[in-house]
Amino acid sequence: MPLPVVAVIGRPNVGKSTLVNRLAGARDAIVHDQPGVTRDRTYQPAFWRDREFMVVDTGGLIFDDDTEFLPHIREQALIALAEASAAILVVNGQDGPTEADREIAQWLRQHTVPAVLAVNKCESPDQGLIQAAQFWELGLGEPHPVSGIHGNGTGELLDQLVEYLVPVNPEDELDEVKVAIVGRPNVGKSSLLNAFVGESRAIVSPISGTTRDAIDMVVKRKDQHYRLVDTAGIRKKKNVNYGPEFFGINRAFKAIRRADVVLLVIDAVDGITEQDQKLAGRVEDDGRACILVVNKWDAVEKDAHTIYEYDRTLTGKLYFMEWAPHIYVSAMTGQRVPKILDLVDQAVIAHRRRITTAVVNEVLEEATGWHSPPTTRQGRQGRIYYGTQVSAQPPTFALFVNDPALFTDNYRRYIEKQFRQNLGFEGTPIRFLWRGKKMRELERGSANRATKV
Repeated sequence: MPLPVVAVIGRPNVGKSTLVNRLAGARDAIVHDQPGVTRDRTYQPAFWRDREFMVVDTGGLIFDDDTEFLPHIREQALIALAEASAAILVVNGQDGPTEADREIAQWLRQHTVPAVLAVNKCESPDQGLIQAAQFWELGLGEPHPVSGIHGNGTGELLDQLVEYLVPVNPEDELDEVKVAIVGRPNVGKSSLLNAFVGESRAIVSPISGTTRDAIDMVVKRKDQHYRLVDTAGIRKKKNVNYGPEFFGINRAFKAIRRADVVLLVIDAVDGITEQDQKLAGRVEDDGRACILVVNKWDAVEKDAHTIYEYDRTLTGKLYFMEWAPHIYVSAMTGQRVPKILDLVDQAVIAHRRRITTAVVNEVLEEATGWHSPPTTRQGRQGRIYYGTQVSAQPPTFALFVNDPALFTDNYRRYIEKQFRQNLGFEGTPIRFLWRGKKMRELERGSANRATKV
């Protein structure tokens, strides 16, 4: 059973994102002193007493203006309200009731979703009661004076809110696969998310930088649930100014670190850029499983050789990610989009996989039998005594040797290649820790000294 949803609604710059972060006990929603920072709807888990729920931050509502993203923001707020069990209307206590607040309150009364009124920016307890009293006129019941910054009054607000939320059985919690959708601006990440969920979940625009926050959505296929996270486009650091884009990119990097699988989206028309290479390197450094998704394939003029030439270019420029499968898709037409989740399933299995020590040493014995470790001019040869897997996500192996310095980069790549050929691991990076005798003796010495102390 999915968690109940609480939609946070209000006009621009009343502190919705600050209050969302306070209710969720996190700082995942971007907060910046500028109207219109939040555009899409973003979800965060929260709980109060015995109730767990998802709190949804939405963009600021303006009904009498159709410029730029405002119609899309209204659409996203309406979708959030449609799936919500309850709503929180946030107003600014320091401004008093405005015409925009009255319009939104009237709009909420036209829906069957119960609404709780939060009068934000009431930092003073005594003055806050006076400020909140002005909002009885909105006709949404008792106005609660709160401070999203300091947390004042949020307990009383949540006490009323949870009356509308159904308790969730802990046994119903889902084992979700976290999938982060990352890439440069305007490569089609939001279109890909919408293609997955079959609705306008994220605002899509040809304007670069449309997505600012990390937007997530759960989709189900067969018995598996996937939490898809659309992220802000990541530009070169020198081109990013401090503000909403800066925070959005930080959220994107956080989404990569938390993901089980990263979908690195590449624009088929632009080809593989230097920024794509840097992003791929970051994904590998973070040890995340990865699928290379070449989007806008429908916009490429093709002949019998196009896909093979693109394969060679992809392999050449992203040679350090040979382990990552790639797929050519069109988010606009839906071409091959469902097949991405097949690759995600395979990558997750490989990323979480554990190999017994006996099998690891069989692979090492066969590898060294075919190709012995190198010998130095002084006649010293590397020796691999044994190996074992020490962790997963990503799979990490400790190889115990006589001296790590005797193993060249070429030989280390050879060992990795043998592991992949014999054990698979497609879609995930693998790590090797080369441990020498001196290193082990130092560790044993440190352990003995600690025991004596």
